Amino acid sequence: MWSQVYDPFSDMALSTAVAAIPVVVLLGAIGLFEVRAHVAALLGLVAAVAVAVLAYGMPAHMVGLAAAYGAAFGLLPIGWIILNVIFLYRLTSETGEFAVLQRSIGAISDDRRLQLLFIAFCLGAFFEGAAGFGTPVAVTAAMLIGLGFSPLAASGLSLIANTAPVAFGALGTPVIALAAVTGLDLHDLSGMIGRQLPFFSLIVPFWLVWAFVGFRRMLEVWPPVLVAGVSFAVPQYLVSNFHGPWLVDIVAAIVSMACLAVFLRLWRPATPMTAMPGAPPESPGLAAPEPASPGNPAIRRAWTPWLVLSAFVFLWGTPQVRAGLDGIWAAKIPVTGLNGLVQKMPPVVASPHVEAAVYTFNPLSATGTGILFAAIVSGFFLGYGPSGLLRMYGRTIWLVRYSLITIACMLAIGFVTRYSGTDATLGLALANTGWLYPFFGTLIGWLGVALTGSDTASNVLFGGLQRVTSEQLGVNPVLMAAANSSGGVMGKMIDAQSIVVASTATRWYGHEGSILRFVFFHSVALAVLVGLLVMGQAYVWPLTRLVP
Repeated sequence: MWSQVYDPFSDMALSTAVAAIPVVVLLGAIGLFEVRAHVAALLGLVAAVAVAVLAYGMPAHMVGLAAAYGAAFGLLPIGWIILNVIFLYRLTSETGEFAVLQRSIGAISDDRRLQLLFIAFCLGAFFEGAAGFGTPVAVTAAMLIGLGFSPLAASGLSLIANTAPVAFGALGTPVIALAAVTGLDLHDLSGMIGRQLPFFSLIVPFWLVWAFVGFRRMLEVWPPVLVAGVSFAVPQYLVSNFHGPWLVDIVAAIVSMACLAVFLRLWRPATPMTAMPGAPPESPGLAAPEPASPGNPAIRRAWTPWLVLSAFVFLWGTPQVRAGLDGIWAAKIPVTGLNGLVQKMPPVVASPHVEAAVYTFNPLSATGTGILFAAIVSGFFLGYGPSGLLRMYGRTIWLVRYSLITIACMLAIGFVTRYSGTDATLGLALANTGWLYPFFGTLIGWLGVALTGSDTASNVLFGGLQRVTSEQLGVNPVLMAAANSSGGVMGKMIDAQSIVVASTATRWYGHEGSILRFVFFHSVALAVLVGLLVMGQAYVWPLTRLVP
């Protein structure tokens, strides 16, 4: 048994600085020195291993096993999702269906701002609710790039949009995990998060369009932006508070898409923006959107692969289908030499807690498998034969090879920092802030997602710390556990894993530094706003944190 140590130098400032080295190496290499993502990930992994072994005293064989465990998790389920989404996108692009899809979106609106709003925010929220784990960014970034958005815009804006829905992603998985690790009531946590994030479901659509075209041109389309935000925020609040975390995003996304589509039949901007920002009016991007009847057979054919994808992703996301597929075959593989041999210690947890390390190998129930079946069905529908599908799949694997390596290394870093306790050191540094803790505790969630790439993983990592610290300071533990998840969603856009997903979906691999610089300000600013809201809920508006 090896017990984690959170202050190995008996100097919290020095220990925090050393614990931050892997993060600084990774983000510095990508953001400042424009190192290719897979090389930066390898450098970050080397730094994480060195800090874990030399500074924190974790046995070297345990560090190696943690890295291998993380890399395996990076490939399945996350890399598996990316590979198959890109496969589907390439199938539709090769047959020209994506060009038809592009023109059909003009039936909703020929305005680029409103296309962005519908795809990145509304449709992306549906995929987040049904699948999570990178699916919404992969799908919406691929769709935007096909619509003529620049790679930077398609990548960065998809990341910004994928924030407010994240806490209830994958049928509420982050909230369910948070309740499990904190011992707090699931419905209390769901309701509290549902009284934090709806404010940002209103803000993010405006923020998204502002990041795309600037404040003045955003104001030109404020009515539909408001409709999209309100029609998402209200169901998000109602379902999370009076039902639970499972269907929040799916219900809110469907209502938002329907309300926005209906509103756009009745309202048009005075000056539609059919060209991309900076492009001359006569050159409206890849192809000018043309209004088209939804009953047109070509339109139905173009939308069919994406409707099939939505159906398969939703089906694979339901607990009954997952359990049935796991019942056919799934393996839980204990990581011998790591499982049950690492112990979390107070004050990160209330009492010593043994960490499990069991890899779930579930290729049948993995979301990526549902996406693969959707791609195969769509491929046959579009006229591909078995050999054509195999050739396209082989080319897709070659296309995303570096992305898969990068994602595996990113998750290896996250698992090494988790099992060695270096990320807990960073969290403790933010927790020791006295009456400012509601603000900085929110940033712990942001940091956790930025490090791990997952709101679920951040909740598992820091949920116990949030409860212990808040009870010691006399702050509502439900409020701070919820703040971990709500603050975490704003870290999703800067985690290296999500950035690589976006660069792969837009075929802009190697430009991750540009994407990181584009989204970094937005991530920090929105996280600060969440922190200020939580401060208000803790001290100024206590009624907003009471469970109805």
